[in-house]
Amino acid sequence: MKVVVRVKLMPQADQAAALSATLRAVNDAANWVSAVAFEHGVPREYALRKHTYAELKRRGLGAQAAQHTIKKVRDAYTTLQANLRAGNLGKKGSQRRTTAESKPISFRPEAAHPFDDRCLSWQYDAQTVSIWTTAGRIKNVRFACSADALKTLRQHRRGESDLVERDGVFYLIAVCEVPEVPLNEQPGGWLGVDLGIVNIATVDGMTRFNGRGLNRHRKRQLELRRKLQAKATKSARRRLKHRRRTESRHAANVNHIISKKIVTEAARTCSGIALEDLGGIRDRVRLRKPQRVTFHSWAFRQLGTFLAYKARRAGVPLVYVDPAYTSQECADCHHIDKNNRVDQALFICRNCGVVAHADRNASRNIAARGEAAWNAGRESRVPATP
Repeated sequence: MKVVVRVKLMPQADQAAALSATLRAVNDAANWVSAVAFEHGVPREYALRKHTYAELKRRGLGAQAAQHTIKKVRDAYTTLQANLRAGNLGKKGSQRRTTAESKPISFRPEAAHPFDDRCLSWQYDAQTVSIWTTAGRIKNVRFACSADALKTLRQHRRGESDLVERDGVFYLIAVCEVPEVPLNEQPGGWLGVDLGIVNIATVDGMTRFNGRGLNRHRKRQLELRRKLQAKATKSARRRLKHRRRTESRHAANVNHIISKKIVTEAARTCSGIALEDLGGIRDRVRLRKPQRVTFHSWAFRQLGTFLAYKARRAGVPLVYVDPAYTSQECADCHHIDKNNRVDQALFICRNCGVVAHADRNASRNIAARGEAAWNAGRESRVPATP
């Protein structure tokens, strides 16, 4: 399976200037290629190369850099067409879709650019890289990463690496081909993961992963942003720019910790993981204005993605189930009643009288649905021989 490893570059002043100038040059060239592609009806990559390759060479790009720029533009249009077909940009005639179709794709000056092994080489022992720039090839650019990331790079790095600049800091994002662990086809049990805002994730038999700390952090960040925006001074804008990714990084770290604990427990107990399919929930749910910020900050999809790839690396089976009525159904007698859910935390079955924590009860229902879905998928659909 493919995973990415991000390392932080620590260039000297002249090296940083060369890297910055290179990113701006290739992205400026990509904008020009995008305009040409839009003018010619977005031709295939080979035809687009005939229109643009010679000019890119005249602009000072190397052969590989020119090829990667053309491919980056063509891939961007391929992604746009896929989103249009899937309806992710709205229906035909909608303002969002019309805007996306009416102008060429543009690239930010510091947007990521791919480098292959001809343009970039890694020296793992010295923890340096040698990379092509518009000012020539620069060597001995130091990078920093964890010991585990360095081991993964050394053993499994394959293909291209992307150079990206974020807030004046340069990163290399490398693709690694990690061998998969054989999937456990016969799990001994199932861990149902109930996702929420008060409790980020609840698994029956494990400690609840409370969201109080994350919600407090988000509230603090929201209040700080409001104060800085109201102040509107140069220093306030500088602080806003400095802190703009603090909340998302903190939430991603929390989701990584939660997903790792759940997958570790599933691997230890030879269990599978059942996860709610919450796709489209933001379009279905209507909330009062004070609740909207909290709801739309809920990173359930990111947590699900982390669980999926960690489970795949560990050989743990994972299935998605329909979340309908999991919070209203009794896990013991399977009676469904909206009055069973007394409040956010308390569940009392109106049929059998069982009292349980609402999220743990939902987790048990999700686990049962996951087991049923897994068994149904493994059953043979071939008609019996007469």
